[in-house]
Amino acid sequence: MHQTWWKEGIVYQIYPRSFKDTTGNGIGDLRGIIEKLDYIASLGIDIIWLNPVYDSPNDDNGYDIRNYRTIMEEFGTMSDFDELLAGMKARNLRLVMDLVVNHCSDEHEWFQQSRSSRDNPYRDYFHWWPAEKGAPPKRWSYFDVNENAWQYDTHTDAYYLHYFAVKQPDLKWENPKVRQEIYDMMHFWFQKGVDGFRMDVIPFISKDTTYPEINATAPHEYIAYYSNGPRIHEYLNELNREVISKYDAFTVGEGPGIHIDQALDFVHEDRKEIDMFFHFDLMSLDRKPGEVFTMREDAWKLPEFKKIFSDWDTAFAKAGWGSLFLANHDFPRSVSRWGNDSPEHWKNSATLLHTFLLTMRGTPYFYQGDEIGMTNVRFTDIEDYRDINTINRYEHVKNSGGDLVAFMESEQHAARENARTPMHWDASQNAGFTSSTPWIRLNPNYTNGVSVAHQETEDYSVLSYFRKMTAVRKSNLALVYGDYECLHPDHEQVYAYTRTLGADRFLILLNFSDDTVTYILPQHITYNRKVKVISNALILDDQTYKEFMLGAWQAVVYRLED
Repeated sequence: MHQTWWKEGIVYQIYPRSFKDTTGNGIGDLRGIIEKLDYIASLGIDIIWLNPVYDSPNDDNGYDIRNYRTIMEEFGTMSDFDELLAGMKARNLRLVMDLVVNHCSDEHEWFQQSRSSRDNPYRDYFHWWPAEKGAPPKRWSYFDVNENAWQYDTHTDAYYLHYFAVKQPDLKWENPKVRQEIYDMMHFWFQKGVDGFRMDVIPFISKDTTYPEINATAPHEYIAYYSNGPRIHEYLNELNREVISKYDAFTVGEGPGIHIDQALDFVHEDRKEIDMFFHFDLMSLDRKPGEVFTMREDAWKLPEFKKIFSDWDTAFAKAGWGSLFLANHDFPRSVSRWGNDSPEHWKNSATLLHTFLLTMRGTPYFYQGDEIGMTNVRFTDIEDYRDINTINRYEHVKNSGGDLVAFMESEQHAARENARTPMHWDASQNAGFTSSTPWIRLNPNYTNGVSVAHQETEDYSVLSYFRKMTAVRKSNLALVYGDYECLHPDHEQVYAYTRTLGADRFLILLNFSDDTVTYILPQHITYNRKVKVISNALILDDQTYKEFMLGAWQAVVYRLED
């Protein structure tokens, strides 16, 4: 067991556009984060993951970078960033930046040069297919209206590759000059004092530059191919050697397409590549098989949920390290997706999910607003959406004669916009996020108790529980490093497990249902005394040695003593 700060830390993700506006332009900014640093520190957070704040034309909300070494004007200045970083250091908070290097913006100087002529020195910074060779082999794109990852460019009569939006050309890592540019940029931010990087779609950086035909018919088949490029491990090892190893830093990769059997190839300590990654098995659980964005027709089952977490815990039981997350800026709100956000069950659902993430093995990641139980907004009108993903897929469905009604119904549950509505600070106009019109509509339930100000005054609020639960994790290393055992993996309503480190042993009981449930421990779990550590609801009176009655969406953590 190698102990380190990034294993024991609790991560809080900030989507700056929606966090806090201080200029009155309806868009969150760096000074808004500075203003809320004391609040963030009060949550028991150790690490902030900051979504991209680099200069960008915002085709994909900052994931299309025009200049990697400047701050987006609407977010502030480099002086604001320096002040933010200093304020974080003063509060013992670490900063993880978003590293977006599979692609950049088509407005980046590199691409402007690259597209200007076929013999330009920057030509080989990107993937080009000359038109005289005919149409390039099919590649699927996440955000293209036609789902085509090749875009014809008239400047040089050639196609360029873009796995994402048409304004996000893929960088050519096969060119060592590109890699050196990226490494120099990373050094720039590390020397400013950042503590690590979240690496956007990092397995996609290696391409087979012969661009062979791919025997794929569905998006997930392309994604699996994209994530297994021929030189991916060479590049990650080089990146670690040339940059990461020179700092007290950590890296977490976004890992679409990485199968569980490949996990240790990326994160085994001996590999010296990355420290952990986000897998997508859970994010696929409520989606149609083979689909990336469309909801499945039947409800997901708790044994399926448990199997995903148990399998991945096993993968990292003896080497490597895992990440724990239920939501982020690319997915719906966790309490709406994995809990029940109805008024009756919302509070217990939100706090149960907090209990779960903070008692599992791996580094837990929370998205802004999770701590107050923010829910899906469920926009019904395409005019309310700002996300290129939803807008372009809507156009694709319309152009292909698909069912727009079904599409919009699915987006109410699946859309990324559910997570991107502004943070709820109080019940004043615009939830205290901005003094003007916000860049995207707010979730109206900020007036119904889903706000920081309201929950600060309640002893038993979602926010209050979150702070208590982070304190529980930080004071018990068994909840960080301890062995994990899932009890009754096939139970349809209760997720029960133990965490054990030496003499410290914990029992966690989570009722993922709207019913009161009696749960009976398996025979091999024995103890002389149990001590309640925390619960999100009153303990029912008839608890016995082996039998526990759990209310709807109740979470209980016990310390077991021999």
